[in-house]
Amino acid sequence: MIPIAKPILGEEEKKAVTTVLESGIIASGPKTQEFEKKFAQYVGTKYAIATTSGTATLHLGLLSIVVGKNDEVIVPSFSFIASANSILFCDARPVFCDVDPETFNIDPEKIKKLITKKTKAIMPVHLYGQPADMKPIKEIAEEKDLLVIGDAAQGHGAKYQGGMVGSLGNLECFSFYPTKNMTTGEGGMITTNDKEIFEKADSIRNHGREKTKWGYEHGQIGYNYRMTDLSAAIGVEQLKKLPNFVKKRRENAKFYNEKLKNVEKPRAMENVEHSYHQYTIKTKERKVLIEKLKEKQIGYGIYYPKPLHFYSHLKEYGHADLKNSERLANEVISIPVHPALSLDDLEKVTRVVNEVCRHNCK
Repeated sequence: MIPIAKPILGEEEKKAVTTVLESGIIASGPKTQEFEKKFAQYVGTKYAIATTSGTATLHLGLLSIVVGKNDEVIVPSFSFIASANSILFCDARPVFCDVDPETFNIDPEKIKKLITKKTKAIMPVHLYGQPADMKPIKEIAEEKDLLVIGDAAQGHGAKYQGGMVGSLGNLECFSFYPTKNMTTGEGGMITTNDKEIFEKADSIRNHGREKTKWGYEHGQIGYNYRMTDLSAAIGVEQLKKLPNFVKKRRENAKFYNEKLKNVEKPRAMENVEHSYHQYTIKTKERKVLIEKLKEKQIGYGIYYPKPLHFYSHLKEYGHADLKNSERLANEVISIPVHPALSLDDLEKVTRVVNEVCRHNCK
């Protein structure tokens, strides 16, 4: 079986976890602080805040910029459910924006008409490892006095106009789920250059504590969103490997770009370095392709089979101008691109896709 994703964990991670176990400090402690410092250095920000999951990170990020009751956050409808759910967690309202069908990311041209007096923030998603088009998004945000919270759950190692994903918005939110470009098992990270956002997020993730993390002064409602040192130990080692992981993903994507025929391949924008969390093609022969991939024991993923406004608890936020999101949900399919793939694996995947799509499947 060629899996759609495969975390690569070695002796370095095992040794790091054993060292933490032997230290006796297994909750959030010095290893978490080390991971935060090194991750901030990697993305080029002043601060990083480690959390329990990517979803927790989005929730915490929104709370740290004071998104609350009746506020509106503009978010693409073509994304993972956590992007919208995290807004609902804050008792705020997701305002769905359609996406560019070529980049899969939020369409900046459609953001302006969605802005109201209640709009608090824009949440671009760096889907599949392709950075959102941040320049026009930030210009709109500055003009309208809005904040930008990047959903970078799939963006590890990607760059936009020379800037690393993680340093592009007022804050950005990563996930370290096992399918991501690097993992801590479960976990997440907020990155920001804003001291006020950092201090608020740091407090809220630790029960709203003030001044000292381990005192009993609670100045606001908070949560237990602290990463453990066990997870952070894995994260420190994975971060060392991330550049090579991303390099291999790009090499695998280049192979597909050159060898695949008669399907719509992912398009990387100019001045962007895609990190290929997923290699996502579009085809009208998706059902046939899925059956063939299953037969040949090749993993695949449909990210995502429904636009967010199709889910029952989000239907009320749908509107007519979300047609690209709806079409993509019917056509996208992701094929394995992870660093553990061999040349034989790549050739097999390519052969099967091309066999199904002998004619124009676009």
